[in-house]
Amino acid sequence: MERIALLGSTGSIGVQTLDIIRNHPDRFSISALVAHSRWQQLAEQAREFGAECVAIGDERHYDNLRKALADTHTEVLAGSDAINHVASSYRSDTLVNALVGYAGLHPTARAIESGKRIALANKETLVVGGDIIMAAARRKGVEIVPIDSEHSAIMQCLEGEQRKSIRNLILTCSGGALRDIPKQCLDSVTPELALKHPQWSMGAKITIDSATLVNKGFEVIEARWLFDIEPERIKVVIHPQSIVHSMVEYTDGAVKAQLGTADMHTPISYALLYPERAATATEQFSILDHPTLTFSAVDHDKYPALGIAYETLERGGTASCTMNGANEVAVAAFLAHKCGYLDIVGAIRYALDNATFVAHPTLDDYDAANSEARSLAERYLKL
Repeated sequence: MERIALLGSTGSIGVQTLDIIRNHPDRFSISALVAHSRWQQLAEQAREFGAECVAIGDERHYDNLRKALADTHTEVLAGSDAINHVASSYRSDTLVNALVGYAGLHPTARAIESGKRIALANKETLVVGGDIIMAAARRKGVEIVPIDSEHSAIMQCLEGEQRKSIRNLILTCSGGALRDIPKQCLDSVTPELALKHPQWSMGAKITIDSATLVNKGFEVIEARWLFDIEPERIKVVIHPQSIVHSMVEYTDGAVKAQLGTADMHTPISYALLYPERAATATEQFSILDHPTLTFSAVDHDKYPALGIAYETLERGGTASCTMNGANEVAVAAFLAHKCGYLDIVGAIRYALDNATFVAHPTLDDYDAANSEARSLAERYLKL
């Protein structure tokens, strides 16, 4: 029985992870659940799965959560220190990190130091601190398995292949909700429009990041660290159907692709069960239902955030952390109707141009860079 600590249990990835665990009661048990603010849903999950511990990030909900679980044996904790405690100290074999944003970095680092296997959906962990996180994982002999559909696809395409045979990794990209909106109309885009993703059902922040292609830029950074490959060998193509989740090009000209429905249950189950596969699919895929698959180059004028992500990779140090921090502030402001759509990239550019740069950062340096980036974005957006 593999014991799972699930961070971000009430979000989209967390809920689907619990679907997988529910379908494999002889394989997995829940030791701990963590959520940011949805204490009622967290309490219900704790009861269903018999969690030994729950932690709520927003301490204002601690009393409500504690009272909701008062008749159980579940330990109730609150705050960021509690989340780090769950990641590092609580009785679990695997940490599933489905937290959103910078908040996922420290729990991943703590889990690695305690020797836990990591199933990673929090891409910011590697966007911000990929260098030191992967070095720590190698040092501790910790396996990090991606949950992102694109990186799961690449992992599957690399299975059984020799590293020297890899020419390029090819990340596919739907183009998000705004792919058919002309560039000259982007200044009038509303949050409601940008949230209408044509294929995937995801949280609000990642859906906006998909519209700007910040998300794809972050996936490029993530792939660089996960697969230890040079940024110039990581390509991005627009694939509106979201059927080919990503590809690997080999030196002999062959290209391997992983295909499937736009359903996150598949990469989640692959991460949890690896090297095995689930015996049944949540949704059966038929290639006959998708007779036309198309691909096109990315318009970098329309999607400047992708180029900025490559730029931060080339610069290294705290640059990607700065991009992430500024983006988190700008996306939250956009969703709250406090800034325009184009201000998201504007805030990122302003933060990168004005932030302190540390070439060889520690976790403390990342914390400082994240804080500074947020302040710079707030200044740019006049929040």
